[in-house]
Amino acid sequence: MKTQQFVVIGLGRFGSSLALQLVDMGCEVLGIDRNEDVVDSMSELLTHTVVADATDEDSLRSLGIRNFDCGIVAIGDDIQVSILTTILLKELGVKKVVAKAISVLHGRALEKLGVDRVIYPERDMGIRVAHQLVTPNLLDYLELSKEYSIVELNVPACLNGKTLSELNARTRFGCSIVALHTANGILIAPTAMDRLKADDIMVIIGSNDNIARFEDEVVNVNEEG
Repeated sequence: MKTQQFVVIGLGRFGSSLALQLVDMGCEVLGIDRNEDVVDSMSELLTHTVVADATDEDSLRSLGIRNFDCGIVAIGDDIQVSILTTILLKELGVKKVVAKAISVLHGRALEKLGVDRVIYPERDMGIRVAHQLVTPNLLDYLELSKEYSIVELNVPACLNGKTLSELNARTRFGCSIVALHTANGILIAPTAMDRLKADDIMVIIGSNDNIARFEDEVVNVNEEG
């Protein structure tokens, strides 16, 4: 299988963290930043690094930007530079363009430019932490849309030994357990006869209302009891 190639423009906290994670996942990553010190600090950690002005079309063209599978605009401190860079990536034919937004207005502008995905790192992290603080049993939270989410919940002691059929989450609460993290590894698409064990982790998908009802009527009530 072909190794995926990414170009990350802007090696601040978000951009460098994302770039390093992509490398850890076996991808090839070109990191670009205007700050020479930043580029030097990442030079041995990424596949390639370059000091360049991402608003200079000739510079980007010379780097073969159009050949990358995905271009990530991680510039967060200058909206104008972010937008100009995004325009250039689109015009140069990058297959997929992802861009970081620092405000709703910034995000709207990026969407109008036709980016494939707009990322709001600070907002999304705030949402996840807030959910984790309000719901102690919640381990992780991913918003799919305004109405639907995927969450990770600890299996409470009251469900220890019960099969998914006995729990019957889909019929009772309208949400589905799509995976289980167990001591033996992760179980994708568990069957009705798979058993829950205390402290295993349930990965649940459903509407926010149905997941909240599942938490209130199964997890939280039994934890309090």
